[in-house]
This record gives sequence, structure tokens and C-alpha cells, in this order.
Amino acid sequence: MQVANVDVAQDSVQDERTLLAVLDAIERNSAITQRTVASELNIALGLANSYLKRCVRKGLIKVSTVPARRYAYYLTPHGFAEKSRLTARYLSDSFSFFRQARSQCSEVFATAAARGQKRLVLIGEGELAEIAGLVVCDHAAEIAAVIAVVTDADDLRRRVKALKPLDGAVITALAGAQECHDAAQVVFGAGRVHAPALLRLRLETSVEGSAP
Repeated sequence: MQVANVDVAQDSVQDERTLLAVLDAIERNSAITQRTVASELNIALGLANSYLKRCVRKGLIKVSTVPARRYAYYLTPHGFAEKSRLTARYLSDSFSFFRQARSQCSEVFATAAARGQKRLVLIGEGELAEIAGLVVCDHAAEIAAVIAVVTDADDLRRRVKALKPLDGAVITALAGAQECHDAAQVVFGAGRVHAPALLRLRLETSVEGSAP
């Protein structure tokens, strides 16, 4: 019975990872096809179709008709929230999380230092922030403070006001990371907000904001 339970749990984890990969693929390319999804995820075409239909049924994505009788897929607000939840759960459960996070946090600090951004605030408490704190000493950068998840730009601006001067921010939130990033972009501006790649964020830069 224990073996059966383990198998069920493993199937559930794999299902969530596949669903996360589907949502991630759609977010990166709304014009993606079912065949491309299947190819990228290395799954059968029929299974890709099944996941896409499930996403539509759950309200995670919407489908629009585009020229040449093709479809465009878009994540709904519910889809973005579910992607964020699945990402946080996957990272927390991943055996390679520490190694991956350590390497990518190191890359983030190296990039920031190369841009002359040395005094940084971490947005998001928890495991990822702790790992960032371990590697920052290897770079010409310092962490001014670690603050809780902030998804509102005005709220973030108020919170970092006492930390002046700041050169930028690093997103270390596992849940709500995209919203934190978007708010930080408004406050700090283009090129001053960094995030480990494992968070799978949309990294469009903003021309608004400047170092607080």
C-alpha cells in the first residue's frame, strides 16, 4: 500500500511539473502550437492537447483565433497565479534547489556589481533570501535589507525610503515573485531589478523609476 501511495504522489508531482511547463511555454510564446508544446515538453501530441484543454477548462488560459486558422493562447490572471503557486511548490520540493539557487544568486550579484549596483535590497523573505545572503559576500555587493513580499509600487517605495541610498533590488520571493518584480520595476527602473532565472519571471524592463 505504501508503494502505491508513493507512486500516486510521484504521478501528482509529475503532473504539476508538466502543467507548470505548459503554462511557462504559453507565457513565453502565445502563438505556440500544440505540436510545439509537445516537442518542447517531450510529451505525446495527444497529451499536450489534453493539458491545453484542461487549462482552458480551469480558466488558466484563454484561446483566440488568429489568421491562417491558428490559435493564440494567453494566460489569464488565474493562470498567472497558478503558475506562481506551482513554481513556488516545485522549487521548494526540488532536490537541486540549493545548488541551482546558489549559482543563480551568484550570477545576479555579479551582474549587479558589473553595473555599479552595489547596495541592494532583497524582496521576499525565506529560503531563497537566505541563500542570497550566503553568496553576496563573494561579490562587490551588499544587502541593505530583506523585506517581505511587496506587490504594490507605492507600498514598496515607502518601505525602501529609509534604506537610502539603494542601487537596485533582487527578487527572492518564491510566491508572488512576478508581482514583486513588476512593482520593483516601477520603483527602481530599467536594469536595476534582478531575479534568479529559476523564478521564471517575465523580465520586460520599465523606463519608469530610479534608485530610491
